[in-house]
Amino acid sequence: MSRICQLTGKKAMSGNSVSFSNKKNKRKFDVNLTRKRFYIPEEDRWITLRVSTHALKNINKKGISAVLKEARDNGFLIEH
Repeated sequence: MSRICQLTGKKAMSGNSVSFSNKKNKRKFDVNLTRKRFYIPEEDRWITLRVSTHALKNINKKGISAVLKEARDNGFLIEH
C-alpha cells in the first residue's frame, strides 16, 4: 500500500537536502500518516483509514461525516 492519505490525497514530495556548503542532494519528504479507526454514527459502523495528521485536524474541526463526503466528492476515498 502506498503512503497516501485516504482523505486528502497527500503523498510524498521530493526536494533537496542542502548542506552547509550549499551542496544539494535529492531527498523525499514523506507524509505523516497514521492508521486510525473512526465511528460513523449515520451508518452505525467503524472504518479504519490511513490518514495524515492534517486530515485528523480537519476531522476534529468539521466532523468525520463531512470530511468523508468531501473525500468521496474529490475521488480520494473509494468504497469497497
